[in-house]
Amino acid sequence: MSRFPSQRPASIDEFKSGYVSELEKAIAAVGADALEKAAELMKAALDGDRQIFLAGNGGSAAIANHLVADYAKNLRGDTQWKPRVRSLSGSHELITAIGNDLSYADVFAYQLQGFGRTGDVLVTVSSSGESENIVRVIDWAKANGIATIALTGFSGGRSSKLADVNLHVDSQNYGVVEDLHQLLLHLLGQWLRMTQMPDALIAERKF
Repeated sequence: MSRFPSQRPASIDEFKSGYVSELEKAIAAVGADALEKAAELMKAALDGDRQIFLAGNGGSAAIANHLVADYAKNLRGDTQWKPRVRSLSGSHELITAIGNDLSYADVFAYQLQGFGRTGDVLVTVSSSGESENIVRVIDWAKANGIATIALTGFSGGRSSKLADVNLHVDSQNYGVVEDLHQLLLHLLGQWLRMTQMPDALIAERKF
């Protein structure tokens, strides 16, 4: 896989063109079957009043936290759903308590052990797919009847192989990977909402 950028562009406009091209190539490579399966798992959780959990570190934590607002609020609009969406990255107090008293590698798995139930869905966001706390929470989820969706980049790491569904962004650029992880979660959320709405109402609403 080629790296982007591999050299300094002559101008920011040239860099913009290359960046957009990298985005286009990477989003085109995301598998349609994987997207469909991810949508099915999320819809089953919403239909069954199950919880959807998100987890990520750093910029990926911000993506996870952002999607709580989008899913918990926007997926209620014009649907019968009352989404129960929780970010395992959302509580600094709880994360630091677990990290300090147990280990940082367990900050997500420990939470899911308390909050999660069979039939829930876990969505992990990790550019490398190798973060130990992400790998451990996927392992625990799979052993306890919780469906797993891993968003990855770069080589995909262990997360890409462990999860039930892998939405992989085929890029070596952190910005591109994170941009498309956000895009994929927006895409899933808006699509799910539209599956519950009549065509006439979709034409009236802002998404």
